[in-house]
Amino acid sequence: MKKKQKLRKALAEGKEIPTELQDEVDRLSKQIQLEDETSQKLQSIVDDEYANCGIEDPTVFITTSRNPSSRLAQFAKEIRLVIPNAQRMNRGGHTISEIIATCKAKGVTDVVVLHETRGQPDGLIISHLPFGPTAFFGLSNCVLRHDIDNVAPLSLAYPHLIFHNISTKLGERTSNIL
Repeated sequence: MKKKQKLRKALAEGKEIPTELQDEVDRLSKQIQLEDETSQKLQSIVDDEYANCGIEDPTVFITTSRNPSSRLAQFAKEIRLVIPNAQRMNRGGHTISEIIATCKAKGVTDVVVLHETRGQPDGLIISHLPFGPTAFFGLSNCVLRHDIDNVAPLSLAYPHLIFHNISTKLGERTSNIL
């Protein structure tokens, strides 16, 4: 970003191009030509896909593999209870592209795809519609509610996610996705 600003300034003032930029002049000038007014500004961590975050409630669609094991189906039910405004559907014979097209047409904001290996839930893909981002979260040692003895009834209150001390760009991006 600073290199492009230096090159822009030198070109605008009609001065000689700085020596540290002479090897990269062609690449930087092509990038400058492709930029418009909005892409020239330094962008923040919050992108346009989350502009309506907090204004409208998200609609989340949860699905699994074509033929999920009973543990994955149970896990999908539990995830549906944890995520507000979520709908769950067994994928059956539908392809992911068909599901995404249908979700876009119905106004669904996010799609969650659950994965398993040998009957154990081991992956969670969250994709924001219509254009992303998409994040994969690996799961390990999943314990389902029905595996725990004497578990209390599930509260229907919306969950509160706590993201204290997550100050890196990756951490901020992950908290935005969730």
